[in-house]
Amino acid sequence: MTAARRERLRRGAAAALEICVVAAVYYGSAKLGLLQQLVRGQVTPLWPPTGIALAGLLLRGPRVWPGITLGALLVNAALGPSLPAVLAIVAGNTLAPLCSYALLRRAGFRIELSRLRDVLALIFLGAFTGMLISATIGSGTLALAGVVHADGFWPTWSVWWTGDAMGVLVVTPVLLVLRSARWPKDAPPSRWAEGFLLVVATACVGLVGSGSAPLMFLGFPLLIWAAFRFQLAGAAPCALAVSTFAIVTAARGSGPFAGHDLLTSMITLQAFNASSALTALLVSAAVSERNQAQKEISRACGYLADMVAKISAGGFQPTLPVRFGDENTSVKRTIGKSAADEPEVRRDQPG
Repeated sequence: MTAARRERLRRGAAAALEICVVAAVYYGSAKLGLLQQLVRGQVTPLWPPTGIALAGLLLRGPRVWPGITLGALLVNAALGPSLPAVLAIVAGNTLAPLCSYALLRRAGFRIELSRLRDVLALIFLGAFTGMLISATIGSGTLALAGVVHADGFWPTWSVWWTGDAMGVLVVTPVLLVLRSARWPKDAPPSRWAEGFLLVVATACVGLVGSGSAPLMFLGFPLLIWAAFRFQLAGAAPCALAVSTFAIVTAARGSGPFAGHDLLTSMITLQAFNASSALTALLVSAAVSERNQAQKEISRACGYLADMVAKISAGGFQPTLPVRFGDENTSVKRTIGKSAADEPEVRRDQPG
């Protein structure tokens, strides 16, 4: 067996393993998402598989799309209602993250989410735009199959679309953070204490907010705290926790969701989830850009201070390039050299 053939077999085995992993994670997260279903046992306010599918495409490339299809097929095969309907829903669940991936790549998206433009691209292109495909195909398929009545199409579509979009907004950032997560070696004890306090506060606010009192808004100070102090590494998990508590509260019909119909509850829930996700992502990106700007300014100041020190010591004479016209020519002049020290240039021309 040649080395080239062994290399092809190794790459094929690695690709097959990645596809199987994506399918397994997709299936497992779908089972978790279905625990809070609201429409026909298969439409939920938060659909984690969409976030997993998009994260898999961003991290491993479009070659893992068969894993998305396989996972969606395993999930929907047991839900029905018929084989053509299942295939149509699976096609929508596959095309939506692929469309989001293509839009993000075209927009120059970076998986670090350290720029404000990357966060805005994930929100408007990856979540809101790409997930229109799965919601429209899925809801239309259920309506054509007679499972959802005509008056229930738009409530079903709204739950489907917002559930898929929320999966992208709250799950994809967490997976992108885990990709580059490292154990902090030099973190002081106060930093560990602050992180532990943030986790405890988030759990307490979640328990209080999921009760009968409408206190879910208490999660927003925690999101801002996590974004300012820990950037995306703290804001993304905090947003996922806050959204999960809100979904549990909506499924129970308690707190601000008590006494409302499905459409009103979904509008309230997804407005809260979207606000929390946007707050966490936008603030963390703004803080990251500020920190990066401060590092660049500090680096530039250090370089200038070093240059001034060398000039003062007399051992360094920087030169400035001077460009004349359109010619690619530069004339170097020594800084600090007076005009009297320059040689006299005589002109024999009249006038």
